[in-house]
Amino acid sequence: METIRLYDVTPRDGLQNEPDIVDTEDKVELILNLVRAGYKDIEVTSFVRPSWIPQLADGAAVLKSLPEAPEGVRFWSLIPNRRGLELALSAGVQHIATFMSASESHNRKNLNRTQQESLNNLNTVISIAKDERLSIRAYLSTVFGCPYEGHVSVSRSVELACRLLDMGADEIALGDTTGMGNPNLVTEVVTAMEDAGIPLEKIALHMHDTRGTGLVNILAGYQAGIRIFDGSTGGVGGCPYAPGASGNVATEDIVNLFECMGISTGIDLDQAVTTANSLGTMLGRELPGRYYRYHIGAQQRAIRTTA
Repeated sequence: METIRLYDVTPRDGLQNEPDIVDTEDKVELILNLVRAGYKDIEVTSFVRPSWIPQLADGAAVLKSLPEAPEGVRFWSLIPNRRGLELALSAGVQHIATFMSASESHNRKNLNRTQQESLNNLNTVISIAKDERLSIRAYLSTVFGCPYEGHVSVSRSVELACRLLDMGADEIALGDTTGMGNPNLVTEVVTAMEDAGIPLEKIALHMHDTRGTGLVNILAGYQAGIRIFDGSTGGVGGCPYAPGASGNVATEDIVNLFECMGISTGIDLDQAVTTANSLGTMLGRELPGRYYRYHIGAQQRAIRTTA
């Protein structure tokens, strides 16, 4: 059976845009629930300056509170710079994700740096990480559209992806930060990456569902040869520095799509929905994920029918 790999970003990308700060203990329980559901790659926190993202100020505490990852499971942390990497290393990090934007304007808004400054910074971070034998994922945000510039040059995205791989990144995650992408554009970008010599197994898609096209964009990516996809439990998340950005595509929706197509995800869908339900309770609201809401609604209808 054909398989795909899912990378769950709930504890980091999912929580960073929440108005309330979730307790460290609840974050750890969320991560353990994701492990129970079968996720093998989980982005557990970030080491971004707390004044920027106060929701994730407890990054070191989260990482230190987690038990040793089960065999085959990787806990990832988002790293902005050398100082963040040093803090993460002291907390025992083994897998890191770096980030920059494909558009100059978003890079300045999100990181307060030019793209060239970001490349210089990441060259240092990735070099140290390689010396420490860490796994390295490199996010490239706003590939499919920028909230400040609109269209983003595909050739520029390809150039930046190639430079990050040349620095030593193991994988490039192409981000649709504000959900501006469409299936044709996804195909165009993936094809351009492949034509530039980037192996498709080194590319992941990180799609947001702002305009309701996240899932079809993931399907387009799959049809173009991508096999690694990011998602967030219940569809929570968003970027504080991208106006209008809504949550990531819900991981349960991605699981349901591919499992219905006979493609294995390795995820227990019922447990994934249970995790989403627990997260909704934790956050005090119903989450936007479609399969999750359908499942909860079906349970409520069954209860009313039985009564």
